[in-house]
Amino acid sequence: MKTSIQGWGSGLVGVVIFSGSLPATRVAVAGFSPLFLTSARAVIAALLGAALLGLLRQARPRREDFVPLAIVALGVVVGFPLLTALALQHITSAHSIVYVGLLPLATALFGAWRGGERPKPLFWLFSVLGSLAVVGFAFVSSGNGTFTGDALMVAAILLCGLGYAEGGKISRRLGGWQVISWALVLALPPMLLIAAMSLPAAWDTIRAPAWIGLAYVSIFSMLLGFVFWYRGLALGGIAAVGQLQLLQPFLGLVLAATLLHEHLSVLMFAAMAGVVCCVAGAKKFAV
Repeated sequence: MKTSIQGWGSGLVGVVIFSGSLPATRVAVAGFSPLFLTSARAVIAALLGAALLGLLRQARPRREDFVPLAIVALGVVVGFPLLTALALQHITSAHSIVYVGLLPLATALFGAWRGGERPKPLFWLFSVLGSLAVVGFAFVSSGNGTFTGDALMVAAILLCGLGYAEGGKISRRLGGWQVISWALVLALPPMLLIAAMSLPAAWDTIRAPAWIGLAYVSIFSMLLGFVFWYRGLALGGIAAVGQLQLLQPFLGLVLAATLLHEHLSVLMFAAMAGVVCCVAGAKKFAV
């Protein structure tokens, strides 16, 4: 029970950190190309992760760990950041919530496949209901998207769900921060090359908000958030703790209201209340 509570607590901290990712990405792509943004955030986070691994003298992963780490790198270091950055050139961050709402379900499905988890049937009912609540709220609130933006977001969610599940599985043995750090180090050579090839043409035209967005997605979204997230998945279960992602869109909206003084609607609070009930139900029937 104590382990489960620690897992849910750690997962919630990760979700709070991730809640600022899409707005920060939206701001950052105003100054950087999606390709440079994806590679630069990975390079910055990889250098920090490598420093942590070296300072704390962590043992190198086993040979059989490299395929799972490569899947993590493909899903959360390269795939999701790049595809969402491309998508956010065609859709708003608000519309992207439609697809973020499907991420917990995707994580649970990949967790059952890759992690061998077998939640009870009622878990899947609450997971689907929670996803529908988020998607329904986002559709009502965000307006129409575009085919290109929507297709990119679908691909991003599938890759991210796979990366989350694979990372949660291997974190049970390696540890949460070690998994994301090694995945970042594994992706460093190609990301460094891509960053060098996609440097901005003019640095002086890039405004402060874009730099702040890059800093956030590099340090918080790409590294610190995963320290808590993978620990939560390892301790509390991939499918179960993954449902906390249903709260991410609403936490992002609350953050936007607090920092940017945006309006919070009654519909948002109603949808959030329904999501909280679904998360509680999924937690109860996860095992």
